[in-house]
Amino acid sequence: MKKVLIVLGFGLLAIGAMGLFAYVTMSLWNWLLPVIFGLPLITFWQAIGLLILSKIIFGGFGRGGRSHGGKRWKHRMKRRWMSMSPEQRDSYKTSYAHHCYDENTVKQNPEASE
Repeated sequence: MKKVLIVLGFGLLAIGAMGLFAYVTMSLWNWLLPVIFGLPLITFWQAIGLLILSKIIFGGFGRGGRSHGGKRWKHRMKRRWMSMSPEQRDSYKTSYAHHCYDENTVKQNPEASE
C-alpha cells in the first residue's frame, strides 16, 4: 500500500512538473514570439505539444545519460578487464573499436581502436 502511494505521489509530481513547464513555455512564447516574429499566441495544450515535439526531434526517447548501469557495470567491467590476458585485452579493444566506430575510422586512425 505504501509503495502504491509513493508511485502515485511521484506520478502526480511528474504531471504537475510537466504542467508547470508547459505553462512557462506557453507564457514565454506568448510574451516574446508574437512581438518579435509576429507569430500567433498558443494555448496550454499547444505548449505541451510543442514540448513533446521538441523532445522527439532533439532528445529522442532513449535512456538518457545513464551509462550501462552505473557503478555496478563499471566495477564488473573492471574486474573482467583485470582478469584478461594481454592478448584478450587487445582482442577486446579491436572488437570494441569496430563496434563503436565505422570501419573507415578504424582504418584511417588505428589509434582509435586502442
